[in-house]
Amino acid sequence: MTLLRRFLAPLLLAMGCLVHAQPAPLVFGVGLFQPDREKNDATYRPLAEHLAQRLGRPVQLRTVDSWEGLARSLAAGETDIALMGPWGYVLANHEASAQAVATILYEGKPEYFALIVTHPGSGLSSAQDLIGAKGKGRSFAFGDKGSTSGYLIPLHFFMQQGIDPEKHFGRVLYTKHQAIETQVAAGQLDAGADFNRNRTSMIDQGLIKAEQSLIIWQSPPLPNDAVAVRAALHADAAFVQKLQAALLEVGPLLATQPQLLPPRYTGFVKGDNGFYKPIRDAGLATGKLTPKR
Repeated sequence: MTLLRRFLAPLLLAMGCLVHAQPAPLVFGVGLFQPDREKNDATYRPLAEHLAQRLGRPVQLRTVDSWEGLARSLAAGETDIALMGPWGYVLANHEASAQAVATILYEGKPEYFALIVTHPGSGLSSAQDLIGAKGKGRSFAFGDKGSTSGYLIPLHFFMQQGIDPEKHFGRVLYTKHQAIETQVAAGQLDAGADFNRNRTSMIDQGLIKAEQSLIIWQSPPLPNDAVAVRAALHADAAFVQKLQAALLEVGPLLATQPQLLPPRYTGFVKGDNGFYKPIRDAGLATGKLTPKR
């Protein structure tokens, strides 16, 4: 027994060291792109599993239901990697030096558009109607205040036209993109802010009909959602290179593994902080970002 114990002791000790040497899981935070948390988790779990395999580390997927919340989570170090909207990324970069490493592609493009939508019975047929006498006193919905297309960019548009939404509209709401489209289509809201990818996805899924959601304003092109990492992790150049390589693999893999991304998303390209300058400029212009000294 003593001989067996002597023989096994070094082996057990080595095994124990190996167990303790296992790298800590990476927390992969994803914004609420889908109608609910359960569907969001199911949609992005294959991507999390792909990253875990390529990075050689466990990856824990965490859906965060607001862009502001995801930005704060990344800034606080509670999230290591995040797939997040551009404004949320700019906030996390501004507050805690989180860094973009890639940009997602939608139908092959790294950009998208903010929209303002209304319904056929609203009597609003243009952005000028909305900001003019026809729009005064109406109901309008923004996304949450961490949203690029749902808040920052339409707010910037209103401010450029000399409009204070809180004074111009009779009722202003802040809610989810999906809820905005649903309530506008049902005639419960006169107008609201959204983005083309969400509207298209909801139409594709039969959640709304195209003719119920009328576009009366579209922004210039905006940089697509960022994959960002917290500042300390970005300092590890080898890790960043490995993560970027894993993300760039996704596009070619979609031919045989279409579940890696939602429909119409076609992969990733390398991205950096500079690509998100238009969003930062809008944040500064609206006073939502304070210039760094």
